[in-house]
Amino acid sequence: MEITASMVKELRDKTNAGMMDCKKALKETSGDIEKAIDYLREKGLSQAAKKSGRIAAEGLTTVLISADGKKGVAIEVNSETDFVAKNEEFKSFVTQTAQAVLDNDPADLEALKSVVLEDGKTVQDTLTDKIAKIGENMSLRRFGEVKVNNGVVAGYIHGGGKISVAVALESEGDKETLEILGKDLAMQVAAMNPKYVSTEDVDAEFIAHEKEILIAQALNEGKPRNIVEKMVEGRLNKELKEICLLEQVFVKDADMTVKKVIAETAKKIGSDIKVAGVLRYEVGEGIEKKSENFADEVAKQMGL
Repeated sequence: MEITASMVKELRDKTNAGMMDCKKALKETSGDIEKAIDYLREKGLSQAAKKSGRIAAEGLTTVLISADGKKGVAIEVNSETDFVAKNEEFKSFVTQTAQAVLDNDPADLEALKSVVLEDGKTVQDTLTDKIAKIGENMSLRRFGEVKVNNGVVAGYIHGGGKISVAVALESEGDKETLEILGKDLAMQVAAMNPKYVSTEDVDAEFIAHEKEILIAQALNEGKPRNIVEKMVEGRLNKELKEICLLEQVFVKDADMTVKKVIAETAKKIGSDIKVAGVLRYEVGEGIEKKSENFADEVAKQMGL
């Protein structure tokens, strides 16, 4: 019987097993989907499906920079536990996948999952194999890239992969000096987590929303309405200095702002410097983690 691509896809959707394993299972069972599911279960190849419902909120991020220094990518891959995130095989998969992003420019996660790695397997099949082997749910969460036409992209990885940052600096100046500045700015972004590069990037909706909250706060504090507007303006400006990278106090020198550090470096190298892009990924941010009693978790692991 001819094994079609749609049959393989159906079996993969039901078992989460690798493509070649699904194809082999269908051949062994003459195309019978239900028997093929049993075949994969017997071989221990469909166990990844059992784990797909578990919350994967731990994991790793990483950053890779292209050889010419003009492009940087960041990626986050999640696992259920921090223990697995420290597994060398998991780390290797994260690096491999980041390299796949750097080399192939996939349009989205689905495109990334279809990229073929050096061993001939796709990213998705490799991930499925890791889930089955390591015994935890894992997922590709996100990736992104920043580029420059002239200048450099610098990267910084904090806490062994808990936070990864890429900063793109557009400039005609000395590359070595730019790389030093870029690394400093990437560390700044990792530590201070700015929402925007400059005040010009802040959208009007955000400002309107913050003003509304600040006005309500001031009125609740009993401040007279006629001075609230001026007070709110001051408070808003203070907030913008905290959330905009260029306005932030430089972490390596509290007497300087990031904008001033960039300006002084630009003067030193005789060329303008523009922060063309910032990418910051922190493991698990925005994922709702399931809280579980530790004793209950141990008992569950021991089958009690």
